Amino acid sequence: MEIKIVENAASVEADILVVNLFEDGKTSVDLANKYAVEEDNFKGKFGETYLLPTYGNAPYRKVLVVGFGKKEEFCPDKLREATAKAIKKCSQMEAKKVAFAFEGVDFDYSEQFAMGAFIADYKFDKYKSDKKDKHVKELYIQADEEKIKKAEKIAAAMTFARNLANEPAQFATPTELSNIANDFGLETKIYDREECEKMGMGAFLAVGRGSDEEPKFIHMKYSCDNPKKRIAIIGKGICFDSGGLDIKPASSMLTMKDDMSGAACVLGVMSIIKEFNPQVEVHGIIAACENMPGGKAYKPGDIVTARNGKTIEIDNTDAEGRLTLADALCYACELGVDEVIDLATLTGACVVALGSHASGIMGNDEEFTHKLIETAKKNGEKFWELPLWDEYFDSLKSEVADMKNSGARWGGASAAGVFLKKFVKDVKWAHIDIAGTAYIEKPQKEFIAGATGAGVRTLLGYILEQ
Repeated sequence: MEIKIVENAASVEADILVVNLFEDGKTSVDLANKYAVEEDNFKGKFGETYLLPTYGNAPYRKVLVVGFGKKEEFCPDKLREATAKAIKKCSQMEAKKVAFAFEGVDFDYSEQFAMGAFIADYKFDKYKSDKKDKHVKELYIQADEEKIKKAEKIAAAMTFARNLANEPAQFATPTELSNIANDFGLETKIYDREECEKMGMGAFLAVGRGSDEEPKFIHMKYSCDNPKKRIAIIGKGICFDSGGLDIKPASSMLTMKDDMSGAACVLGVMSIIKEFNPQVEVHGIIAACENMPGGKAYKPGDIVTARNGKTIEIDNTDAEGRLTLADALCYACELGVDEVIDLATLTGACVVALGSHASGIMGNDEEFTHKLIETAKKNGEKFWELPLWDEYFDSLKSEVADMKNSGARWGGASAAGVFLKKFVKDVKWAHIDIAGTAYIEKPQKEFIAGATGAGVRTLLGYILEQ
């Protein structure tokens, strides 16, 4: 899809002209006002659409009216969703050239328009033998070209992450993730099992013991002269999570290819970062492995030792992500960075608390955490702060080790956060639980079912605003 900037979208010879209608308002097209508003009483409620042909009386063949709802309630998020709705409708009609003429919008809609268009245009049909090309090819709109280009790059990173998280586990193996990381042209180091053993990553390696797939610890680095800040981003990289010996029910395993969505997010960010050339040093870190119930699998009751020397009693082998993150956090804190952000499909408890509309966030610095929440909001994502109180560690206390890897059922998201905090030292840190937002079972707002690229917009937005 290509977005072309024009002075007057209504003059473009297009298959469809998309116009907006606020409730109790008018469109910019007299024909639409006559038939949609006056004759058919189309109200313009948010998300509703009305299609009418022009019968050769205009440069465009059809007009699509998209309801923007009440003007006082309209916002960038709603513009992005409305744009996505229009793109999906135009794709269904196999339109190739679509012009957009928005009027009465009181903010610069360029970036969110582009994001909505690219998100809605996404399909994962790599493995379908019958691929139907219903993509819109050209969009025409009056907008800020630089902001459109920025959004296009961010959307490309999201698509990269979505494709990777949608891939079956037979493709997206730890080795494949490391191969992908090596192709970005960044300073990259891939540590194998033996090297990780020498570095004392006993928690990470324990998780991968039951799989035939070799674990890979991935470190990518983007550098610049005189960086304003040094940031490490860590993505949970469980390429498939069977639950290990505490095996999941079959229905719960169906989407466990997405348990590397945090890693996919980090790879998406690092895939595009050189094109933005931010004045920030960024480290992308992934501890990639599979959690499988093989003959060498780690067992409930085992005690493993993390890189910082802390010992962990295995209470449940399905609480594996925090073990891999523990060693990754230790490693990141040794890099001399100012801030560490980890993203993980970590807990079902976070899904219970927040559903699929918001990611949970917690951290050891209130100002840093709130900056990330605000950045998420500006970039079209929702983060909700969860408590990180020491009391949540009570259920993780062990009689035989420094801690257990899981505990009581209640407050599970915060207990996991408190666990991770034990492996953070001398840096500002935030943990983002994307268990509910990274992969959705049915279409939601601008997204189709499947991977969403959760976190990509926020991380890039945060890096670029430094």
